[in-house]
Amino acid sequence: MARLSAVRRVVVAISGASGAIYGLRTLQALRAAGGIESHLVVSPSGARTVAHELGMTMSDLAACADLVHDASDVGASIASGSFGCDGMVIAPCSMRTLAAVAHGLSDNLLTRAADVMLKERRRLVLLARETPLHLGHLRNMTAVTEMGAIVCPPVPAFYLHPNSVDDIVNQSVARVLDLLGVPHELAPRWPVVGRAA
Repeated sequence: MARLSAVRRVVVAISGASGAIYGLRTLQALRAAGGIESHLVVSPSGARTVAHELGMTMSDLAACADLVHDASDVGASIASGSFGCDGMVIAPCSMRTLAAVAHGLSDNLLTRAADVMLKERRRLVLLARETPLHLGHLRNMTAVTEMGAIVCPPVPAFYLHPNSVDDIVNQSVARVLDLLGVPHELAPRWPVVGRAA
């Protein structure tokens, strides 16, 4: 597929589920990777979670992104399919946001940008954060998967022997970056093993 822009762009969205650290760490990793323009959009519930879980203001969070969009601005650049963008991650993705994406309810910029990723056949990664799950959650996950999104719950990989919460967060964000094709050194990889031919 031909690129629509010479600039690599990734949208990072933060919804109201617990786990705002995943969105923050993704922004930090994109900046560290270099050569990627990050676009941030945060739902009102997401802003509340950022303040509660991270002790950050929206200004603090905005400083980690290249461009910030108001969730109510459905006319922003990321709401258009003609805007060149390589992918989007919703980290964390609440069940409300998942349901809106699954049913095409573009009622704010976050869900509209996700809808654009799906209709333009671009990479959309959802760090779905909820447990336990009821049938409606599971059906919505099936629906977004059938539309082309990737449901990627932040599940710890204990075989990597994490020593801290940061290690666990980094491992989940590393999986996201892999899915977006962004190089990183956030988490160790499984070693190459086997016999030489």
